[in-house]
Amino acid sequence: MSQVDVFDRHVDRYEKWFERHSAAFHSELDVIRRLMGRSRPRLEIGVGSGRFAAPLGVKYGIDPSANMLVCARARGVCVACAVAEALPFRSGAFRIVLMVTTVCFLDDETRAMNEMRRVLAPGGRAVLAFVDADSPLGRRYEERKPGNVFYRGAHFVGATEVGEMLHRTGFHELRYAQTLRGDPDTLSSAESATPGHGEGGFVVVSARRM
Repeated sequence: MSQVDVFDRHVDRYEKWFERHSAAFHSELDVIRRLMGRSRPRLEIGVGSGRFAAPLGVKYGIDPSANMLVCARARGVCVACAVAEALPFRSGAFRIVLMVTTVCFLDDETRAMNEMRRVLAPGGRAVLAFVDADSPLGRRYEERKPGNVFYRGAHFVGATEVGEMLHRTGFHELRYAQTLRGDPDTLSSAESATPGHGEGGFVVVSARRM
């Protein structure tokens, strides 16, 4: 079963995770907001069901899962069924491009990063949020990966590796923030964000397009 099929078949299961882990979800939203800025228009690559795009004011989204896009569209996101490696937008169309827990599913990281840069206007920002493979939570996710229907096919990457990808693609002025230093399963209230990476399992890096 392909990763797209997994998300197509388990939309309800995906949605229920956010309902059961509200504190973790709001922690993630907060740390993303800190590094997004206010520029528009905005695109989310790997928009899924629109869980992040809608509250973050992201108007456009792409995803290869048609069933996920039904939910995103219902949340007010303008969507297209597409992949990160071939974005259906003109060059320089956006001021912010967001990826949330998508980098671990890319088929071709180099091509996806180049496409992200292409659709960003000069001075625009890429904002990547991901499970940091080098954090305690990231290592736990890696250990549990075989039993997780969504992450079974994921390739978790560390914050340093993501930063290197962005540098190679022509991004600079990298800024990092992190959250989820504890276990999302037991978190009872939203956790504050802190600068940097290495402790929090959920890391956001913002970088400016040259």
